[in-house]
Amino acid sequence: MKKLVYLFLGLSLVFVSCSKDDDGGDGGSAAEGQLKATVDGNSFSSMEIATTAVEQTAGGMTTILIQGSNVDGKGISITISGFDGVGTYDLGGGANIYSTAIYTEANINDPMNSKTWVAPYDETVAGKVKISEKTDAKIKGTFSFKAKDEENGTFKEISSGSFNVSF
Repeated sequence: MKKLVYLFLGLSLVFVSCSKDDDGGDGGSAAEGQLKATVDGNSFSSMEIATTAVEQTAGGMTTILIQGSNVDGKGISITISGFDGVGTYDLGGGANIYSTAIYTEANINDPMNSKTWVAPYDETVAGKVKISEKTDAKIKGTFSFKAKDEENGTFKEISSGSFNVSF
């Protein structure tokens, strides 16, 4: 139950602002329809069929959700709140900055024992998302973050992340 609370807490934070600068970076090396990264030194690549992006605007604020999962039940989800174009967005960094990233290892035999690591996990900046291209049809960029499992205190380092995902 505690894991579900943290998951919903992370997802609920999508409705507030984030920090941004103008450098969107080079877009990374993800193939079309893919989200990929290195997780604690191990390669992660999502399946195209399980990779998506959603854009939602409400109350004058735009939120973008990018997510991808692989065949092993591992997944990465990135939420950018207050999206306003190409640039760099912080994950965390203060009371008013609530863009989030989540790394999940689903346990298909016992879903209640799935593991979830969330960023940010305190008031500091836990990572960055660089959006290099955004059209009505797709979004492309890079990311990195450090996430924490609040249940057992372990961390996951997600680096060299990139995505090239259709809306």
